[in-house]
Amino acid sequence: MVLMRLGSGLAAVLLAILLVHVSAVSAQTVVGDSIAESLSHSAGDPLRGRAIIVNRQQGLCLLCHNGPFPEERFQGNLAPELGVSVGSLSAGQLRARLVDPKHFHPDTIMPSFYRTEGLTRVAAKFSGKPILSAQEIEDVIAFLLTMNQTNSSAAVITTTAP
Repeated sequence: MVLMRLGSGLAAVLLAILLVHVSAVSAQTVVGDSIAESLSHSAGDPLRGRAIIVNRQQGLCLLCHNGPFPEERFQGNLAPELGVSVGSLSAGQLRARLVDPKHFHPDTIMPSFYRTEGLTRVAAKFSGKPILSAQEIEDVIAFLLTMNQTNSSAAVITTTAP
């Protein structure tokens, strides 16, 4: 009897943890034009963010965008240059656009990098999984903010860092 209660209590705790994890990925709410709170509650790293942006298997950004990445060949031309896309957007505005770009442009081909619900034509092995983790989103935002706080040469400067 005691083991049975312990087992059902453990199952309830595991279910609660699972539900919190799932809702953490899908429950980001755009207020106005931004998501104010960090997804990971940790500061983003601009060097990691830059690496994600130029990685064609992870961030996928350069498939459509181009930017000040002289070492990267064959940058995209389907979407605006990243510096133009970033403009003078805040961290919260960038976060909202990475989490749910269709909220702002329903016909965009830009994927949702974090939202996992309400998507169409997602392969079964990717269903329910974000493209980027919460920390990776924050890292990308940290890098993009370097582009709008100074100028697009900030992207080139970061390539020399260790």
